[in-house]
Amino acid sequence: MSRSRSCFPMRILLVEDETDIAATVQYALEAAGFTVDHCLTGGDAERLAAGGQHELAILDIGLPDMSGLDLCRTLRRQRDLPVIFLTAQDGEIDRILGLELGADDYVTKPFSPRELVARVRVVLRRGQRQAGPVATSGGFEHDAEGRRIRYHGRLLDLTRYEYGLLAALLQRPGAVLSRAQLMDRVWGDALESGDRTVDTHVKTVRGKLREVRPDTDPIRTHRGLGYSIDIDGGGDAGAV
Repeated sequence: MSRSRSCFPMRILLVEDETDIAATVQYALEAAGFTVDHCLTGGDAERLAAGGQHELAILDIGLPDMSGLDLCRTLRRQRDLPVIFLTAQDGEIDRILGLELGADDYVTKPFSPRELVARVRVVLRRGQRQAGPVATSGGFEHDAEGRRIRYHGRLLDLTRYEYGLLAALLQRPGAVLSRAQLMDRVWGDALESGDRTVDTHVKTVRGKLREVRPDTDPIRTHRGLGYSIDIDGGGDAGAV
């Protein structure tokens, strides 16, 4: 019998080597109706996640056998699993790295277990939103329901936020979207993110588009205003 979300609680993968913190988080999640699989190491998490039974992963960045950032990379090669990072570090570089990897949220210790549960629910709701059919224009093929974008026939290997950024631009070709608008549409409740996050992701998306068509750059920069996408002429490869 196939697994039904209406009959079975959503399963969360928790990777945290501090047992006191893990016990608190697990208790809060289970009290909210989730099933939790707890791992102490990244290696154990990789083996457990291979079964594809989890709806979301909560990863501590400072694991004993590997970085949570490296673990996130591994999990995302397997499937598009939503990720929330837990960390005792509050540096901007760590936040940006986490977001570039496609993490859906970032929580700094100490934190409220109730707040974490609320963030888990927001991320899961975001992933369940209904999307439209496949749309094709200007060399792009956007499968919104499958959260996939092809460019001139090649499937783009995009992180969660890279996909969200490109999808937002493709929804309104030619329209200039400000950094604030993109933050609101793509990053939502990731309150610790800023304009630099948008610029960083635009740069990485451009790089992946240029791997397919080095001679064009469909993303246009409008200095002081924001970004747009040109699906007609493809843009100038020298745009920054």
